[in-house]
Amino acid sequence: MNFTQQLINGLVLGHSYALIAIGWTVLLGVARLVNFGHGQMYMLGAFVTWFVMSRFGLPYLVAIPIAMLVGIGVGYLMQRTMLQLTIRQDLVAVMIVTLGFGYVLEGVAALFFGSTGQILDTPLSVQDIYIGDIWITWQDIAIIIAAILFFAVLKYVVEKTRVGRLVRMVAEDPKLALLAGIDIRKIYLGVFAFEGAAVAIAAAMIAPRTPILTSMGFDQVIITFVVVVLGGIGSITGSYVAGIALGLFAAFFGAYVSAAYSTAAMFVFLIVVLVLRPGGLAARPGAH
Repeated sequence: MNFTQQLINGLVLGHSYALIAIGWTVLLGVARLVNFGHGQMYMLGAFVTWFVMSRFGLPYLVAIPIAMLVGIGVGYLMQRTMLQLTIRQDLVAVMIVTLGFGYVLEGVAALFFGSTGQILDTPLSVQDIYIGDIWITWQDIAIIIAAILFFAVLKYVVEKTRVGRLVRMVAEDPKLALLAGIDIRKIYLGVFAFEGAAVAIAAAMIAPRTPILTSMGFDQVIITFVVVVLGGIGSITGSYVAGIALGLFAAFFGAYVSAAYSTAAMFVFLIVVLVLRPGGLAARPGAH
């Protein structure tokens, strides 16, 4: 087994995991909420990208922003529906609503796009690069670049801009932020819209690597959950590092042990890390 090839596979897979999880990272960091429809939103973004390209013949670079607009619309609609639940921080009700919303999206997608799997080919995914025994596609390189840029820009916005400052204030204490004159409704709506756009970008970038199925949402939620918890709740840097670590772990475990047990192994890896570092990878050793 080629060690260098598995290293590259792990880096590509890790950046994919990080890119999928970035919307949930912001959502947990700001709204202190989870969206169990996240995986179905990923699925929808992948299908929209495929549909726009295959049915209308539009270029890949045009399909991506269209998928983003659909994602923004779905995220906004989801939060608009449960805005009062979010403001009241009714976590159980929010989890149930987002879970139900996800299954509705899955059903609508099956009716509209069909229940059979689809393959998304892009100008980047069909171009292979060979360096000796090492193989990679331009799509893989694009995923790595997109993830790095996305995380860098997001970290700057959250830490250095007025918008980021408002978002952090709402994350710390929504009621105090409301008393300070911040319209927390707009913040919550904006965060869900951002999540929709972020997961749509992730889907458009990563979907060419795997078949697109209406049932793919559950796997994406599991991966996202592991990445976000492993990186530390709400930590942008932590999610990026956790995504890379998890991708490398999955690649080498699948190559040298068995791909069939990779999901179970991910949770074992998560448990071990959280026992040693309860705050996740972003926390200092021994922190609680």
